[in-house]
Amino acid sequence: MRGAIVTGAGSGIGAAIASRLAREGYAVGVNDLTIDAAHATVDRIEADGGKALALVADVSDEAAVARMAQEMRDGLGSPELVVNNAGFGHQARFADISTEAFDKIFAVHVRGTFLVTRAFLPAMIEAGRGCVVNIASQLGQVGGVELAHYAAAKGAVIAMTKSLAREVSAQGVRVNAVAPGPIETPLVAALSEDWRRAKAAELPLRRFGQPYEVAGAVVFLASDDGALFVGQTLGPNSGDVML
Repeated sequence: MRGAIVTGAGSGIGAAIASRLAREGYAVGVNDLTIDAAHATVDRIEADGGKALALVADVSDEAAVARMAQEMRDGLGSPELVVNNAGFGHQARFADISTEAFDKIFAVHVRGTFLVTRAFLPAMIEAGRGCVVNIASQLGQVGGVELAHYAAAKGAVIAMTKSLAREVSAQGVRVNAVAPGPIETPLVAALSEDWRRAKAAELPLRRFGQPYEVAGAVVFLASDDGALFVGQTLGPNSGDVML
C-alpha cells in the first residue's frame, strides 16, 4: 500500500486531503497539533475502511518533526507522497503585525514545509520516486489586504516549491504546489465578516470553495496523470487568480 503524510490534517483542507487519499488507496499519516484533532480524521478514514495513523507534531519544531517522521516510518513505512498543509491565518493591518505574529506565520508555513519535506526527501530520492505537494495560497501570488505576512509566507512556499522541483525532479521526485482561493474552512471563517463579504463579491464564481475541491487537485498532482507537472502551482481559487 502506498503511503502518504498530510500535515495539518485534523480539519479543513488537510482533513479533506487525507480522507480523499485514503479513498485512493493510500495509508495516510494524519498530522496535527493535538491528538484529538488527528484522531478525528483517522476515525473517519477508518470508518470508511481506510488505513491511517495519528501523528502529533508542531511542524515548526525540528525535534518534533524528527519524532513524527520516525513514527510514520515505523507505523506505515516511508511515504511516497508528502502534503505540506499545516498552517493558520492571522489578520492585521501591516503596521499592527507584531514581530511575534510575523515570525510564527513563517515558522509554521515556511519552516514547517522545509522541515517536513527534508525529513522524508532522502528516502524518496533513494527510491527514485516520490511526490511533494505544498499547499500555498492565491494570496502568495497576488497579496492580500491585512494579510501581508500570510501572503509573504505563502509566496515563499511557492518559491521553495519551484526551487526544489528544479533540484530533485531528475531524481524521480516531483514537487508542485496548490494555491487555493478562499475555502470554507475554520481558517477563513476566522477572518472578518467584512473581508469575507468583499472577497466573495469579487470572485468570478461568487463563492468560496469547499475543502474537497482542493483535495482533488492534490490527488491529480500525485497521480500518473500529473506526471508532467513539475514546479507548478495549481489554482482552485474560484477565478480569483487567472494565469
